[in-house]
Amino acid sequence: MSANRPAAVVVLAAGEGTRMKSATPKVLHAICGRSLVGHVVAASRELDPEHLVVIVGHAREKVVAHLAETDPEVRTAVQYEQNGTGHAVRMGLEALGDSGIVLDGTVVVVCGDTPLLTGETLRKLSDAHAADGNAVTVLTAEVPDSTGYGRIVRDEATGAVTAIVEHKDATDAQRAIREINSGVFAFDARLLVDALGKVRTDNSQGEEYLTDVLGILREAGHRVGAAVAGDHREILGINNRVQLAEARRLLNERLLHTAMMSGVTVVDPASTFVDVTVTFEQDVLVHPGTQLLGATHLAQDAEVGPNSRLKDTTVGRGAVVDNTVADGAVIGEGANVGPYAYLRPGTRLGAKSKAGAYVEMKNAVIGEGTKVPHLSYVGDATIGEFTNIGAASVFVNYDGVNKHHTTIGSHCRTGSDNMFVAPVTIGDGAYTAAGSVITKDVPPGSLAVARGQQRNIEGWVARKRPGSAAAQAASAAERDARPGTQETDGGQ
Repeated sequence: MSANRPAAVVVLAAGEGTRMKSATPKVLHAICGRSLVGHVVAASRELDPEHLVVIVGHAREKVVAHLAETDPEVRTAVQYEQNGTGHAVRMGLEALGDSGIVLDGTVVVVCGDTPLLTGETLRKLSDAHAADGNAVTVLTAEVPDSTGYGRIVRDEATGAVTAIVEHKDATDAQRAIREINSGVFAFDARLLVDALGKVRTDNSQGEEYLTDVLGILREAGHRVGAAVAGDHREILGINNRVQLAEARRLLNERLLHTAMMSGVTVVDPASTFVDVTVTFEQDVLVHPGTQLLGATHLAQDAEVGPNSRLKDTTVGRGAVVDNTVADGAVIGEGANVGPYAYLRPGTRLGAKSKAGAYVEMKNAVIGEGTKVPHLSYVGDATIGEFTNIGAASVFVNYDGVNKHHTTIGSHCRTGSDNMFVAPVTIGDGAYTAAGSVITKDVPPGSLAVARGQQRNIEGWVARKRPGSAAAQAASAAERDARPGTQETDGGQ
């Protein structure tokens, strides 16, 4: 546990986010597998705070329910009226106080719409705050264009922060400053509680501004410091869909960079998308047009893509997955999938097995070395080892009310265009004939033939479709087949 463990982290997530133009609260919009507030909470957790409280307001029922799923240990406090950032923090601290919690130490305040903020940066802020003995430390950033941001004004001699000046209020000299306020702070808890009680609302918005606390503490003789973020893009807040897409791009680049530096080959990062929860082993190869989502894991030497989307899927060592959609599947070591396969939840492919072109599987367990090469649906089934399923086979698992299970043993050979009407069991080493509809169990080592006898009705086309192209073609074929009607060269 760090010696600078914060007493609390307060996440501001009460705003409506009207510029998103969405029925979904802004902080619940997602990038790279987490909501905006989910990213902030995850980064805050890296500080190991004694308490983590999220301030909710707009659509609070949705936000609280989401937080309960993603991090059940998070506390929430309600800001019933959005009366400014200072008011929001005060609501959070009062909620902790009402629970009998007395804060002593550092309180870090972060914004719930900054998904690029890292735990490492928050740790540097907290450490700088403790090392410098500040009453408050502002996380700042040097940006290429500071237009519209609050400028950080420092004392030239000490480097202490003397003011945060909003763009509209800044002088020409102040507007030239490139160091800006991120909206992220580390406070001395006791000084913060006292200063929040002194924040006034005599401003154009009639709100309690958290930034006013800095002036209050400075006037009381306390030091106000700053810590500069290493990458100014970390502090980017999200206010509209354009900024959401840009944050997604930046975070995706960061994730792919980390993967590539750890030994993953990403052929085209621009067309490859990953979630923060995806994991890789060394020497994985990812082709263009691939999306890796949720708790997907790619083992060593796995090859995925092009044009594949895997969610919550495990790909075994050396497996190849080509042009495939998979959700909740396990693909065994050395297995081969695709192209154009669809693996639905509950699919388990054994080592060196195959789910080939235009194969769909759902809740299916496929044994080692077994192949379902093409044009088949396998649902609610268990297939043993080293079995071959013929093309265009369908596991008929649903009777309109209930799902039923099919079991096919090891070393079986099933013919093309088979229908396995569940529940049914095919024993080890059994064969089934092409075109069969299997409705009864097949004993081990047996051949099952379940199809009608072929019957040819001669002359049917001429009688039922006279004058048609088919009738004319049949007549010509019959004429050519009669003896003495073949043309010859006549000789010379």
